[in-house]
This record gives sequence, C-alpha cells and structure tokens, in this order.
Amino acid sequence: MSSFPRPAMLDVTSLRRVRPWGGDPVDIAIDEGRITTITPAAADPIGIREFDGRGLLALPGIVNAHAHVDKSWWGLPWQSYGGESSTEGRIRHEREQRDALGIPSLERSAFVLRELVRHGTTAIRTHVDVDTSVGLRGIEAVEEAVAAYGGALDVQIVAFPQDGVLRRPGVLELLREAAARDSVTGIGGLDPASIDRDPVGQIDALTALAAETGVGLDIHLHDPAELGAFQIELIVDRTQRLGLGGRVTIAHGFAVAQLDPARRRDLLAAMGEAGVSMTTVAPLRLAQLPLAELDAAGVRLGLGTDGIRDLWSPFGTGDTLGIAWQYARAGGLMHDDELLRVVQLATSAGAWAVGRDVHDLVEGARADIVLVDAENPLDALVRQPERALVIAGGRALHVA
Repeated sequence: MSSFPRPAMLDVTSLRRVRPWGGDPVDIAIDEGRITTITPAAADPIGIREFDGRGLLALPGIVNAHAHVDKSWWGLPWQSYGGESSTEGRIRHEREQRDALGIPSLERSAFVLRELVRHGTTAIRTHVDVDTSVGLRGIEAVEEAVAAYGGALDVQIVAFPQDGVLRRPGVLELLREAAARDSVTGIGGLDPASIDRDPVGQIDALTALAAETGVGLDIHLHDPAELGAFQIELIVDRTQRLGLGGRVTIAHGFAVAQLDPARRRDLLAAMGEAGVSMTTVAPLRLAQLPLAELDAAGVRLGLGTDGIRDLWSPFGTGDTLGIAWQYARAGGLMHDDELLRVVQLATSAGAWAVGRDVHDLVEGARADIVLVDAENPLDALVRQPERALVIAGGRALHVA
C-alpha cells in the first residue's frame, strides 16, 4: 500500500455557541455522526470533545456535485498548460501525460480530497475516469483515498468514460463492471454527438445500462445551442421511457443558456417533468444557466469544481463556495434572496447530488457542519472567509 499523510480526525459530541444560517446562537449535540438536538446556547463550560463556536456562522457542509478527484497534479511541481483548445485535444493531451504524473494514484486523489475538505466540502460526487487504458485503477485509487476518512467523508463515484463510449470497444463492459462496485453510484457519458458521433447510440446504450444496473447517469454535455438541445431531448425521452426520473444528470449543459427564451422554457419544462437534473461549474467564458428558470421548471441544480489543477486547466482551488460566488457574480445575481439561494445550492440544496433527502442543520440530519467568521450566508458568499472548522459525519476534519 502506498503511504501518504492520513487525515486527522476528532470525534465531536457538541458544537457550542454557533449561529445556523445566521440565526440566534445555539448548541448542537452530535451522536454517532448525526445531529441529535439543537438547543439555545447555554453558558455552561465547554466539555471534552465539545467545540466552542464563539458565535461563528454555521452552514451545512458544502456539497461538491461535480468533481474529478482522480485527475489533479496538485501536490506536484507546477505543470504548464498544454494549450489544447478543444475537448478532443485535451483528452488526447491528458492521455499522453497522465502516467508520468502518477495519474491516477492514491497520492494524487488523497491530496485533492484534503484540499476539498479544507474548503468545507463534506460530500462529493466525483467522476473517475474509466477507459481501456486505465481500466478501473482510478476508481480503486479513489476508494483507497476515501477509506482513510473512515466513513466521515461522503464520496459518491461516477464511472466516467472520458475518452468516449462507443468509439472505444470495451468501455461499456468496463462501465458495467464499475457499476457493480459498492462505491459507484453512477455511470457517465460525454458529448454523444461530438465525441462518439452517435448521439442516439451513446444515449441509448448508457440509459439502458443505468436501467439494468440501477445506478444513476451523469452525462457531460458541452455541445452548444440546438445540437446540445437535441441531445438533451433524447436524454429526456429515454429517462421517461426507462423510468430513470431522479437518477439522470446533465453536467455543463451550455446549450440551455444559449437557446431563445421560448425554446429554453419548453426544454426546461420537459426536463423538470422527467426528473432530469443539472450541474454547473460556472465557466466565466459562457452564459450561466438561468437559476430562476430552472427553479420554476423544477430542474434541480448542483455546483461543483470540475477538475482542479489538472491537464485540462491550471485553475481551481477546490472551493465550491468559490464556484458559487463565481456563478452569482457571472450570472448577475445580487439580491439577498438570490444570494441565499446560491449558498443553498452549494450546501443544503445539493443533497440530491449525493443521494440524500436532507442535508441541513436540523435534528436527525448527518452532522456535516462548516463554521465561518461571517455575519450571514450572504456575507460568507461575498467575502469567502476561511473555513474555521469542518465537521463531517460528526468528526472534525479541519480546524483553522
């Protein structure tokens, strides 16, 4: 087994004098990884395995709904960006360079997880590459890195065919094999039209496999405007036919923001009815997914970091709250209700992306809690303060 710094963890029985969502100070009792009671803050002395929150703002743990923890070079010397402008070019560049950088490996995945946790992340949906060259090694590396947290950190793995599905014989069988693993909650897909050149074939194959294996489906769709909308319509149709509602996600989905308003309204209505969700990493160079329209149509939205410091881009810090800031700023969201909604997307409203019904600071919920020095959630979003304390599953994983 490879050696790497093990995460420090400390069981917490009570979080004292904190302000959930900016409200009045309370004490939060924790037992077996869950919030048991929330009571008005008492003046009693702080006991063993109790943390004094000192009136800090408490938020639910941050949910990263779109990560790639297997692919980063973070922790290594600086790697210059290769300059490839297309998705195909970046795929090719990554395949050429990854082995020399130890991608995938336990060490690379463990470093990324540490950075995500440091920024307040307690639950992650991560896409892990599966192809005929790497096989399932990436999944195995991520599983080992996650195991070091002893169940405190919740990581859902999507077996992701980054190099294509139909154009690479054997990938569908690898996805089927991956779906049988306990750690794998979904399979992925990538640009059925522009990568596989067969949108109907790829979408039919992946939706059938998801229905057969009982896992979710998360398709990364970069194709623009009507080409992208056409593929979304195919996904919606198959989702309804196969009874996959609530289990299908479209990542990126740039096309939605590029359609005329009437066309977008109809497409979002169909997605909402079918139970197809979306995730975004809020790319600054493109129009943002319209939050109010998604909410009105009942289309769930999650936020994620995508790859950080990898062979696709040198950017990224691992901070999903930073992505939330970027999404709000780039989308022109400035009113209090809009900013609060964006914080919710990064926390409580991201529950769906990691298979939870409830992810909030309420009794009975998993004890995933982040403390920051901020007046309220809006202040935390705008100022991006350091995460003072990160508790996941009742264990302190990071203390500033």
